[in-house]
Amino acid sequence: MSHVVDDAPLSSFHKRLALFSSGGPFLDGYILSIIGVAMVQITPQFNLSASTQGMVGAAALAGIFFGAFLGGWLTDKFGRHLLFTVDLIALVVCSVLQAFVNDAVWLIILRLMIGFAVGADYPIATSLLAEFTPSRWRGPLLGAFVTMWFVGAAVAYVVGQFLLGLDGGWRWMLASAAIPGLIIVLLRIGTPESPRWLVKKGRYEEANEVLAKVYGPHVTLADLPEESGSNVSVGELIRSGYGKRMAFITIFWTCSIVPLFAVYAFGPAILGALNLGGELANIGSAAITIMFLVGCLIAVALVNRMGRRPLIIHSFLWGGLALLALGIFPTADSWVILALFAAYAVLIGGTQIMQWVYPNELFPTEVRGSAVGLASSLSRIGAAVGTYLVPLALSTLGIGTTMIIAGVITLLGLVVSVAWAPETRGKTLGEAARLDGGPAKAARPSRNHALS
Repeated sequence: MSHVVDDAPLSSFHKRLALFSSGGPFLDGYILSIIGVAMVQITPQFNLSASTQGMVGAAALAGIFFGAFLGGWLTDKFGRHLLFTVDLIALVVCSVLQAFVNDAVWLIILRLMIGFAVGADYPIATSLLAEFTPSRWRGPLLGAFVTMWFVGAAVAYVVGQFLLGLDGGWRWMLASAAIPGLIIVLLRIGTPESPRWLVKKGRYEEANEVLAKVYGPHVTLADLPEESGSNVSVGELIRSGYGKRMAFITIFWTCSIVPLFAVYAFGPAILGALNLGGELANIGSAAITIMFLVGCLIAVALVNRMGRRPLIIHSFLWGGLALLALGIFPTADSWVILALFAAYAVLIGGTQIMQWVYPNELFPTEVRGSAVGLASSLSRIGAAVGTYLVPLALSTLGIGTTMIIAGVITLLGLVVSVAWAPETRGKTLGEAARLDGGPAKAARPSRNHALS
């Protein structure tokens, strides 16, 4: 069945929306990476213990845990449009305040709040992007969404390296996130509300106005395919059969980001433990970040050709083997270490883009934001714990064992994906969200509403 909205060509509106939506992961990558460089100066200045270092590194992840869930609930209740700009204003303010802290406690508090704002943005931005994007472009655009995480991380390492030579440069590093944050807020102003969400709230005239504005005056609600269903809570949704999907998304997402976030929060320290110290550690971190970006771009190109299920399975398999090799050969030549890290960075790209493709495709509109937020929150528990434990693991277990553990976690994601990963390529949002895989119904509340 052909639908005007789902079969629409990719327009300049879709491209702008994808760019503005990707501001969230850009800031996430920037914030979580800049702290790794800043810790080089913060640790001796505040005389931080390994445990406190872990708390500083994990604070933003803990904030993301709370922010993602609350942001998901808020965006399903109050809409995508308003929160799309409001959430990042808090990030800008807290980023600036970091420059004035004089102890680790306030730094941890502010990074917790920054993580809250970043976490809230994920379900808001991805729900909006998924609900506007035509079917054939949904996988690539949601996949490209996460590549901006690595762009932000790469920029952070460049900025961090530039400011590292300054006395108190860490203050400028942490405050610098306010600049891209403010730019993104200004660009997002004027973004329309999701017509799918408006329909679920019974605001049919407004939905028609948005459709006409985005797709042309000839497009109405009769052209909008949508899954059927009433407004239910996430708990009710899980009890109705979606619990397995939530478990799959949460586990694979956790297995994908625990090693990655640990690397980013303490990239220079990890490379230093692998005998790549000093400036080479920071340069190596930036180079590996670029390889992460390359891996995501390759995965974006393959997500429709290869399919969702094969892509995530192969990504977990080969990425996990690369980490195991790092753990088994921690004293190898510096270039071998960098090559293995680069291999992991490229090969793990498939799991990274699927973090935003699968959650947005596997749940219906009325709870999509809440489901994405819940999955993001739950995955951050493991990521926060893993990041907190990295300094302790490096000092007690050693780099080899630490990397082997990271490899095992990645291969656990492989096992879960082999068992549960579905194939959603080529399906509308309604079809992908249905448990029986059947066709979606068009969103036609009534002929008068559809043609108003």
